[in-house]
Amino acid sequence: MPESPDFDRHLIRYGMPFVPRLIARARGTLLWDTDGREILDFTSGQMCATIGHNHPRILAAIAKAAEGALHLYSGMLGPAVIELARRLAGLLPAELSRSMFLSTGGEANEAAIRMAKLTTGGFEVVGLAGSWHGVTAGAAASTYTGAARKGYGPSMPGTMAIPAPNAYRCPIRHCSGTCDTTCMDVGFEMVDAQSSGAGAAVIAEPVLSTAGMIVPPDGYFPKLKQKAEQRGMKLILDEAQTSFGRLGTNFGFERMGVTPDFLTLSKSLGGGLALAATITSDDIEADCHAKGFVHVTSHVSDPLPAEVGLAMIEVMEEENLGERSERIGARLRAGLETLQQRYEIIGDVRGIGLLLGVELVKDRHSKEPDAATGRAITERAMELGLSMNISGSSSAGNMSAVWRVAPPLTTTEAEIDRGLSIMEDAIRDVLKGK
Repeated sequence: MPESPDFDRHLIRYGMPFVPRLIARARGTLLWDTDGREILDFTSGQMCATIGHNHPRILAAIAKAAEGALHLYSGMLGPAVIELARRLAGLLPAELSRSMFLSTGGEANEAAIRMAKLTTGGFEVVGLAGSWHGVTAGAAASTYTGAARKGYGPSMPGTMAIPAPNAYRCPIRHCSGTCDTTCMDVGFEMVDAQSSGAGAAVIAEPVLSTAGMIVPPDGYFPKLKQKAEQRGMKLILDEAQTSFGRLGTNFGFERMGVTPDFLTLSKSLGGGLALAATITSDDIEADCHAKGFVHVTSHVSDPLPAEVGLAMIEVMEEENLGERSERIGARLRAGLETLQQRYEIIGDVRGIGLLLGVELVKDRHSKEPDAATGRAITERAMELGLSMNISGSSSAGNMSAVWRVAPPLTTTEAEIDRGLSIMEDAIRDVLKGK
């Protein structure tokens, strides 16, 4: 298919610019466009190709499913669905024993919010500023990235946001460099002032990716769950990007010292295919079932993605990807911090494992975001053969110029070094031309 200035003229644009290069092939950490130009992928696709693009085990799982069944009536179950639920239960604490399999993270969060409302009898949901949980009605109501909220009319009643624990840019102008969670206290004081007493859930990401790779401080999530329990609310942790080794552990909450009432998985679970899960306890599931819980979608419990999910878990365990993420992530972070020492535009480097953020500023004293230069560097990096993602929404507070750096967990040390070299070339080229 030839590339042309109007190659996308028959597509609905959905909020991010299309890269003007058509991608013909993907393997591991590499992409190739239709002209054969190679691109190093430092975003794992849309943060989904956790074990690299077109991993042989994923392809084998697809072939296995093709020999059996790809899709079934939603009330029918294939063996892979049962086995995937069993495997997840074996990886998780006893309190997280029941799974439902859907297609996207938004669907998984939607289901968790509906169940939390049903089991508590409340309707109020608290999220964190700058978060992203999906664009379906309930999930979108708790997505506090303004580009996804503005212009669509009223959101769901009872949704409220508290400040994100951003140590680099304290949202309540209280601390600098180290968050002491006062922002949470202030946030819940505001929640209590607005609440009708009908709390249902608190929803959060272990690392707030769209908000600019914000890493909450130690003790944040146990305190958040305590705040939720005091108000009769359930804690939902959205681990779209933080599960299956990316932070160095099977699940991000294992690093946070808390077990949620609901765990939602997506992106990394499917190894590049559309697969998500809502997971909760026997007690909550039984209560919701007794109250008539309904959440039927056309592709709930499909066998094809379940086979792929099983393969992804097997690769994670066999290749010890959590340990690899910590080791390769340390190399990547060290390289990014070296660039920070060389270039004033890099104000902060943060993250865990292979989920890192690089904040770009006009100067380190004012910390004023430099989104324009950040976009120019991102575009130059693509020209040089490196795909990076920049969070450029001014709606995420001041986090308007943050690279989200998340290569596949199977990325080699040589590829990390190559990516860092291209990144530096792109920074140097753009800054030289300013």
